[in-house]
Amino acid sequence: QVQVVESGGGLAQAGGSLRLSCAASGRTFSNYDMGWFRQAPGKEREFVASISRGGGRTNYADSVKGRFTISRDNAKNTAYLQMNSLRPEDTAVYYCAASPIVGPTGRISEFPYWGQGTQVTVSS
Repeated sequence: QVQVVESGGGLAQAGGSLRLSCAASGRTFSNYDMGWFRQAPGKEREFVASISRGGGRTNYADSVKGRFTISRDNAKNTAYLQMNSLRPEDTAVYYCAASPIVGPTGRISEFPYWGQGTQVTVSS
């Protein structure tokens, strides 16, 4: 199985930017579609973005379209989430996840491999 570890979270001001990284190890990274999810206090975990194993197809939640960009570097076994124009409502723990399914729809059940999460806090 693949293991993933997130990094890059922290504190940002509204309108600012952060870049999250997701380092993978174990199985071949390019065999997995990758996704980012987030969970705010008192709320359910929600889909943020996903990227196909080759990087040619991406999918975003409406709430982050135009502000966040998901990417991956298979040579470095790493996926990224570039977050721009941050808003206080983006505050959450962000999780990286891997899916063996080709073209997952964003359901949590499609991603069996998860990291521990990284906190992102956006101040107004």
